[in-house]
Amino acid sequence: MKDAVDRLTPLGLMVLALLGEGDMHPYEMIRLMRFRRDDRLVAITNGTVYHTVARLERAGLLAELGVDREGNRPERTTYTRTDAGAAAVLEWVRRELPRVDRPAEFRVALAEAHNLERAEATALLRERRVALAEAHRVVTEGHAGARAKGVPLPYLLEIDRAEALDRAELEWLDRLIARIDDPDFPWGSDPEPSDRYIAQREAARQ
Repeated sequence: MKDAVDRLTPLGLMVLALLGEGDMHPYEMIRLMRFRRDDRLVAITNGTVYHTVARLERAGLLAELGVDREGNRPERTTYTRTDAGAAAVLEWVRRELPRVDRPAEFRVALAEAHNLERAEATALLRERRVALAEAHRVVTEGHAGARAKGVPLPYLLEIDRAEALDRAELEWLDRLIARIDDPDFPWGSDPEPSDRYIAQREAARQ
C-alpha cells in the first residue's frame, strides 16, 4: 500500500476520490472535473486522465467494470474504485494535509479532506499549524536579521512575501479548524448534494 500511495499523483488522487461517488468512464471523469473547475488544482487533459486511469488500474487501485457503446459514440470503459483505491485516498490525504513543503499536494488534500473523519481532519490541520508556525518563526527571524545587517530592502521582497503569506495562512487555519470543529458545519457524508451538483453529474454522463 505504501508504494501505491507514494506513486499516487495529485491527479490520480482526484480520479480515485471521484470514483468514490460512483462508477464512471474516463470521459465522464474529465467532464465532471472540468465542470467543477478542478483544473484549478491539477492539469486536466484527455491524455493525462486516460494515462492516469491506466496506471491506477495496473496498481490495483481501480478495476474495469465493462465496456459499452451507444450509437455512434466510441466504446467507453467504466471503472470502479477498489478497496485498495479507497484506502489509498485516505492514506494520501493523511500524509499531505499536515505537510507545509508541498503546496500543490496540500491544495488537493484540502479539497479531499472531507473523506476523513472530522476529528482526524482537524488533528492533521493542527499538526500543519504547528509546522507552519515554526516555518513562519524561521522566516520572520531571517527577515529581521537581514534588515538588521542592512540588506537593501529591494532584495528582501520575496522573504517579505513569504512572511506575510505564512502569517495569513496561520490566521486562516485557526478559523478553518474552528469551523470544522463546529458540529453544525457539514462534513463527510453529511452534506446533501445540491441540484447543481446533481445536474453536473448528469451532464457529465452524456
